Amino acid sequence: MPPIASSRPAPSAPTHRLLTSPAGRIHLVEQGSGPLVLLLHGFPESWYTWRHQLPALASAGYRAVAIDVRGYGRSSKPEAVEAYRMLELVADNVAVVEGLGERSAVVVGHDWGATIAAMSTLTRPDVFRAVGLLGVPYTPPGGPRPSEVFARMRGAGEPETPGAERPGSEETGVGGAPRDQPRPHEFYVSYFQQPGRAEAEMEPDVRGWLAGFYAALSGDTMPAPGAPDPHFTGAGGTLRECFPVGVLPSWLGERDLDVYAGEFERTGMTGALNRYRNMDRDWADLAGWAGQPITRPSLFVGGERDASLAWLADAVKAYPETLPGLLGAHVLDGCGHFVQQERPAETNRILLDWLASLPA
Repeated sequence: MPPIASSRPAPSAPTHRLLTSPAGRIHLVEQGSGPLVLLLHGFPESWYTWRHQLPALASAGYRAVAIDVRGYGRSSKPEAVEAYRMLELVADNVAVVEGLGERSAVVVGHDWGATIAAMSTLTRPDVFRAVGLLGVPYTPPGGPRPSEVFARMRGAGEPETPGAERPGSEETGVGGAPRDQPRPHEFYVSYFQQPGRAEAEMEPDVRGWLAGFYAALSGDTMPAPGAPDPHFTGAGGTLRECFPVGVLPSWLGERDLDVYAGEFERTGMTGALNRYRNMDRDWADLAGWAGQPITRPSLFVGGERDASLAWLADAVKAYPETLPGLLGAHVLDGCGHFVQQERPAETNRILLDWLASLPA
């Protein structure tokens, strides 16, 4: 899909728009003209995660559009938890493409955005003609119920105990431990499941929580081997007690942190967390696509230090079957989870080379 080569002028400044969607409205930031590239962020971010890619794509002759996923930023925030199921987010993406007057798009996502991009392409290949996945590998729908899988995960050194996924009685805590004893370490996805629980940790100090979270998952500031794993709650039942303190990753300036914190201080964290609270609904909704590959052209870019690569190593090995249209798979040395922010120049080069290789 290479744009027509020319000595084009520098792209105009990015513009903000609101488009009607099944969510109510979707806020987007647009820069450039040419073939449409739709950019989807992850948790806990916003359109701003693509600030380095928007001008690069626009300068190369693409219409780059980064959205606030429903529940984030200036996009609508439906009240019902079930409004954040995967097929609703796919419908938002289709509405954005149509609202921009386009018939198709290349879709690129990071973190949850990668999964949303993958499911958009799997379920609506008539609209999304290629997919780029950053950070999180593609795994086809199907398999065990997600809540059961996540409930069995425990932090380093914690045994998987039968019944650990069941909440305790009034006298006992998670896994049957007495309430006056520390709870077993709990995987962050399970921790996010109950409405209000994670919000109580995050919302009293959004900026501080975000700073710790971003540092915990970035290649240059993540905890050293042997330190408490920030993907699991600590003994006191919070994630934050496992985060680095007093340090920001090199990609995150104070102004960048202000942008992210300002959005979540205004909206709260519930819209973002509701994505996690629909994983079992997604499992049921997507049963008709269980085990199916994505046949459209695809790309994967991951960070060598990102835990997602270790957890989903088998998914990467299965790419010849699950992503038969894969045109490139890149693992960036020393990089953590926030690929396009930690390594913007390298990510931009990979994206542009891939886009140029796509059929018109």
